[in-house]
Amino acid sequence: MLGVSALLLSGCGAAPEEEDSSSEAAGSANSDFTACIVSDEGGFDDRSFNQSSYEGLKAAEKDLGVTVREAQSQSETDFLPNLDSMISEGCNLTVTVGYLLADATKSVAEANPDRNFAIVDDNSIDLDNVKPIIYDTAEAAFLAGYVAAGTSETGKVATYGGINIPTVTIFMDGFADGVEYYNEQNDADVALLGWNKADQTGSFVGNFTDTVAGKTTTQSFLNEGADIIMPVAGPVGDGTLDAVVEANANGGSNKVIWVDSDGFLTNDKGTEYILTSVMKLMGEAVEEVISTDVEGSFDAAPYIGTLENGGVALAPYHDQEDAVPADVKSAVDEIKAKIISGEITVESAASPQ
Repeated sequence: MLGVSALLLSGCGAAPEEEDSSSEAAGSANSDFTACIVSDEGGFDDRSFNQSSYEGLKAAEKDLGVTVREAQSQSETDFLPNLDSMISEGCNLTVTVGYLLADATKSVAEANPDRNFAIVDDNSIDLDNVKPIIYDTAEAAFLAGYVAAGTSETGKVATYGGINIPTVTIFMDGFADGVEYYNEQNDADVALLGWNKADQTGSFVGNFTDTVAGKTTTQSFLNEGADIIMPVAGPVGDGTLDAVVEANANGGSNKVIWVDSDGFLTNDKGTEYILTSVMKLMGEAVEEVISTDVEGSFDAAPYIGTLENGGVALAPYHDQEDAVPADVKSAVDEIKAKIISGEITVESAASPQ
């Protein structure tokens, strides 16, 4: 908006300078506030939740004028050292990205009660200086499951995870319920491979980095007849894209559902085969939490992203717009409204509500 205002006022002589000096003054006033971030082992270029959270930090740097610091973890052994380094850097607020950083975040937050922290995808820490940023992703994943079931040409869809943890299985639970709801509403029998919600058992590669395992897992699903795959595995999903690109080059019509970010916008390959994405709007939440701390109004009450508040969402269909039947699109709009109103309840043991 500031940029547009400057253009509109470009014929008014001194007006742009006043706008610029005002912005510079705001930035200067906040430059003594240091906002920091520590990634999990996926890194800030994971095209998923680390990257989205990092973009929120960079947006705060631009919009609020805060100073930023970052530490990228290569493995779990980096978590504590990276957090300690943020303390040494004088960070006022440190964002840690992912459930796996919970123990390290709690330890450092307890040792530094005068510093504030926010953790994405975890709600296990009960400290006045730690704010959870969590998401009821089962709601948006329910919509994705319905779309997958209604778009599948083979009557089989699949999902798999990186590690068997709640922030992964919550996607798989919602996806499973969406497939089941499609079957109930349309007297269909679309099968879901890779996850049994009742037993809480399914396919996991055991990490968020092994793209080769993601590719072989996806190839197995394709060989079993699944034509739409949803990896809940961060960078491991690159392997799914590789498998689908290769299969489609040989005459297939397979598709991928991405998670965390809009995969069509964040990936650099296979985007034409991304049906949709189950998004967590992490960047917006991270910037909001930083902003409240800058204003002196930080609190430890969890931020919970839902369909109602826009914290989770289903991405556009992009290049796959024509592949999704019109009746499925209209049904998804109705289902979203019913989830928001409470007429449809999406349940997962991992849901934060």
